[in-house]
Formats: sequence, structure tokens, C-alpha cells
Amino acid sequence: MTPPERVALFIDGPNFHGTARSLNISVDYAKLRDFFSRDATMVRAYFYTALRDNEDDPVRPLVDWMAYNHYRVVSKIAKEYEAHFGGRRLKGNMDVEIAVDALDISPHIDHLILFTGDGDFRRLIEAVQDKGRRVTVGTP
Repeated sequence: MTPPERVALFIDGPNFHGTARSLNISVDYAKLRDFFSRDATMVRAYFYTALRDNEDDPVRPLVDWMAYNHYRVVSKIAKEYEAHFGGRRLKGNMDVEIAVDALDISPHIDHLILFTGDGDFRRLIEAVQDKGRRVTVGTP
């Protein structure tokens, strides 16, 4: 009998949410995690996001829910800057955090599942595959 596949789920929150919103799709994160746990052992489910430096951040309730529902939330404070077209923009790139965590967990998994809309992860995917791990990249 073969042991169940060990998986890790990585969700690049802002990119994933932006893609879902542009497609007018609502994501049920509990069902998403449960789907990938159905026939496998979920080693860890990560959710990455940047937060505003105040309690009024509209993402905060989602982050709290994710933490309560067995996601490991990785966050940092977003930087605010003046956009070239006027107005303020928030920037909170989580690419390095995702890459480090993926490489750290790769010896303990068989399959890495990455939800993102960001093409910057190509080299990370190759590095994890070079370690003999399967990688699936998805968008909503």
C-alpha cells in the first residue's frame, strides 16, 4: 500500500484574489484546502498577504479566518507610496517569503501546489522540481 501523497498549498493572496475578482469568481478557501487534502496528507497550507498598518484593513477579517481555519498566514506591512498617475498605492510583495518557505518545506513534501497570477515564480518551480517534487501552478 502506497502512503498518501504529502502536499503543501501556497496561496499568493493578492495575486490570487485579483485574478478571482477579475473573473468574477468567489473562492471558498475551506473547500479549496479540503479538496487538496481529500486524497493526500496536507503538510501545510500557506496564505501570503501584505496588510495595511492599521486595524481598518479590509483584508484583516480574511486573514483572521484563514489563521483560525488551519492556514499558516504569512504577512507583512505594505508600503504606501505615491503612484505616478496620482493617488496613493500599497505595495507588499511576498515573493521572497513564498520562495523561502517553498524551498524549506520541499524535503518534507511530494507535491507543491502554488496559486498565483505572478510569473516571477518560474525559477522557484524549477528549483523545487529539481529536488524531485511535483509542482502544480493554478489560478482560480
